[in-house]
Parts: sequence; structure tokens; C-alpha cells
Amino acid sequence: MLEAEDAINISQLNNDEPQLKVVVPVLQRISNHTDFDPLRMHPNVDLVFVGKNQPLPPADLIILPGSKSVRSDLAFVHEQGWDKQIERHLRFGGKLMGICGGYQMLGELVADPLGLEGPAGESVGLGYLPLETELKDNKQLKRTKGTLTLPEQGTVDVFGYEIHAGITKGVAKDAPLSLSEGKDGAIGMDGQVFGSYLHGIFESPNACRSILRWAGLREAQGVDFAQMREDGINRVADAIEEHLDLQKLWPDLKEFQK
Repeated sequence: MLEAEDAINISQLNNDEPQLKVVVPVLQRISNHTDFDPLRMHPNVDLVFVGKNQPLPPADLIILPGSKSVRSDLAFVHEQGWDKQIERHLRFGGKLMGICGGYQMLGELVADPLGLEGPAGESVGLGYLPLETELKDNKQLKRTKGTLTLPEQGTVDVFGYEIHAGITKGVAKDAPLSLSEGKDGAIGMDGQVFGSYLHGIFESPNACRSILRWAGLREAQGVDFAQMREDGINRVADAIEEHLDLQKLWPDLKEFQK
């Protein structure tokens, strides 16, 4: 299966499967929304994107996504009243996760003294994690791998990538992610809140299963998203080879294949 904006493989829908309701507030400057493609394709997940002027529906898990302008999108979260709705969600026992910019929002402070993402200044975070972030002009960009340990879920392998300008202080020695470059992420509110800089975290089958179980889906399946993507690419390539005259499109094809 190839990634798509709004496509759902009807063969994956099974009303008999246990379902976890996951809600993603769509920030005005959302980034890396493909982080959620593995959840969109997961047979045990009911993934809902919530846009401007829409309330957050009841959910098992709310995920704050990445952002190209964290302080601006944090203000947007307050404008929409989503901060109060998240607070209520947690009071009723729901789980909350943040990825990259969303992770920064979960802390106590986001500072941008250089004005990298907008007017220079600082914003008070949502305060669910004991962290403070300052945006720097040396952007982090790297692939990484390691292990993830969530409450009552054991330790599993994880891989992904980081792309952020923030430097976050307050990460504990027992942080949930132990990556090649060091510790990452945090757990707060007695295990209800989890944040990390790691994009692509749901593409790791074991990590995805661990997060879904942490969020309440005890019978979560493991889905090999990388293999699904590869299979989709191969099907498209086979269809092109079967139905198009590639020699006309690419006269040097035979020479290239030698």
C-alpha cells in the first residue's frame, strides 16, 4: 500500500477487531504529518484528524504533531480551546503524546530568543512534562535508532529520525528512549503523558505495538509498515511495466539494463 492523503484500504476494515480511538489536532503549521500513516493503515486504530473550529472528540489517545512554528501553534491550541479539552481528556484517564514540536509544547517553556520561527520571545508550555526548550540556529537532522521503554510495556527496538531546532533541557537519565546519540523523550503525569523528538516512531512495528498497548489497546497487532510501503511500490512498478511501452518513454532503457 502506498501512502495517500485520504485513502483507506477497505480490506483493512474489520468491525470485529478491537479499536483504539486516536485523535490528532491539525495545527496551522503542522509538519511531518506522514508520521501518522502507519496508524491510518493500522487495522486496530480509528485515526481522526481534527481541524480548526472543531472540538476534540472522545479518544483513547491524543497526539500533538510536529510544527514548523511551535510557539505560534501553541497559541493556536489555546485559541481553539484544545488545551482545556486535553486537560479534561487526561482527567478522564486518556493518554497524551507529543512528537517533536508537540513534545516541546508538553513542557513548561518554549523559548525562541533568536526569532527563528517568528517574533522572538518565549511561551509557557502546557506543563505536563518537566522540560524547557530553547530554539537554536543549529538544526538537528539525523536518522537514529535505539530502544523504547514505556510503563508496563518492556523494552523494544525503535528507529526513526530527528529534525528540529530545539534543545530540550530536563531529560532524565531514565527517559523512555535510549538512542544512538543519548536519551530522548519523557514520561509524565504518572504515565499518562509521553513525548519524544523521534519522527517515524510508528514505523517501528514493535514500538508501534508498545505505544498502542500503553494507550489502552491490549491486543494490538504488529504491522510492518515498511513492507506495506515496499509492496505498494512494487505493485505500481509492475503495473507500469505491464501497461506502458517504456522503450518509447526511455529509448536508452535496454542499454541501462545491461
